[in-house]
Amino acid sequence: MAHPYHHALSSVKKWGGTVDDYLAVHSWFDQSKEITADFRHRALRHHAEGIFMAETIFGPTLTLSTGRVIPTRWVGEQHVKEDLGFIPSFADWVKAIRPELWMGRTERIEAQVDPHLVSPVVEVT
Repeated sequence: MAHPYHHALSSVKKWGGTVDDYLAVHSWFDQSKEITADFRHRALRHHAEGIFMAETIFGPTLTLSTGRVIPTRWVGEQHVKEDLGFIPSFADWVKAIRPELWMGRTERIEAQVDPHLVSPVVEVT
């Protein structure tokens, strides 16, 4: 797996500036390694929605130390493509998750919490 620093070096080659111009974005993509330190961490942010989430966090553009302004999305797309070869959707990741019984456990709590759904008690005499 590439380190965020190496992704940042790749960004410098593409658009100029310094490693520090890009390091926060690349580190954010890989921050999920704190949860699981193997390739599965990528399911949380390495997809199209994750790239748009990066824009929400870092803004739509980055101003490099050279003064050049580039779309944050370019940096996210670069990161994901370098790690996976393409940009999957979140649905692509979900399709690859093997369902377990606990994942689909549903307890219907509506009748316990919504008084309008509770059936009236009928007394039989």
